[in-house]
Amino acid sequence: MADDTSFRGETSLSRLLSTLRATLHEETYVFASIPDTHHLPVPVEEITLFFREPHRASGSDTEPLSSSPSSSPSSAGAPAAPAPAKEGQGQRQAKGTAITLILRLETAQKHGIQNYTYPCRMITCDVHSSLEAVGFMAVLATRLAGRGISVNPISGFSHDHLFVPVERAEEAVAELLLVREEAVRDLETGSKRS
Repeated sequence: MADDTSFRGETSLSRLLSTLRATLHEETYVFASIPDTHHLPVPVEEITLFFREPHRASGSDTEPLSSSPSSSPSSAGAPAAPAPAKEGQGQRQAKGTAITLILRLETAQKHGIQNYTYPCRMITCDVHSSLEAVGFMAVLATRLAGRGISVNPISGFSHDHLFVPVERAEEAVAELLLVREEAVRDLETGSKRS
């Protein structure tokens, strides 16, 4: 099944854009952060997405990413080895993780989650995009950014989802429809020239 292209989804950027259908969901969602414990305060079936991520406290001694190559002659082309962990560092990192939740606003309120932000609506990109597709989310995010609309994209196995501010959701959908119309015109123009 791994070689079945219908299973993997579409990778052609022009086909993805020209067949894009944007479905705006009615619910208001929020992003929340909770400590990483062995117990979720919300039943899993009420969570849209959860993601465990390292929590970076201020004063963290984690090195930032750098694009400059190492000056060490022994590192030619090889990634630099991580610095040795300081005593106790491993335990602090394990305890310092957090879980990000995306859930409906009413669910967060019902379960007493107070550390939430970004009231938003979810737009589902109803086109079966491959996880290996290149540029699809970049095109959509760039177009929305051009309109001053923030977007938090999430890729699912078969579809991508965009979380946009509640008050700009309708405008975001209209902009995505313009992206599709332009992609269709570009395909038609390209096929007429061939």
